[in-house]
Amino acid sequence: MTFPKVGNMAPKFTLQNQRGKDISLVDYRGKKNVVLYFYPKAMTPGCTVQACGIRDSRRGLDKLSTVVLAVSPDSVARLVKFEEKQALNFDLLSDEDHAIAEKYGAWGLKKFMGREFMGILRTTFIIGKDGRLKHIIDKVKTKSHHEDVQGWIKANLI
Repeated sequence: MTFPKVGNMAPKFTLQNQRGKDISLVDYRGKKNVVLYFYPKAMTPGCTVQACGIRDSRRGLDKLSTVVLAVSPDSVARLVKFEEKQALNFDLLSDEDHAIAEKYGAWGLKKFMGREFMGILRTTFIIGKDGRLKHIIDKVKTKSHHEDVQGWIKANLI
């Protein structure tokens, strides 16, 4: 697992969101900060807590000129169900072949209940309006993720 280097340009990508629309990182350059977070699977307990925290923080993130893009290996069909069930108000991106997760170093060996397997490593990348990677959170706490992200942006990008 190797993360892109803080200070470098964030790796470019284009992925489909939950409505089948292509979303590209470059769409936000010069306009918004981007919180790009990788999560293992839609509609699971930890991922739901994390997503609902972001949903409920939308107004605060808007004031910080920040957009959230959440990436998982789920299909577009599963993402739309997650959005509808939780009334989510941000883009959920489908990375079924985990190519973007690999680019960002968010794909790797995981251990769960004595079993080892490859999967998404819950990681958040904060990207500035200039397109450069500003900060990486690799020890994400699902319950406070939204507060941690906003706090970092307020302290470092405003």
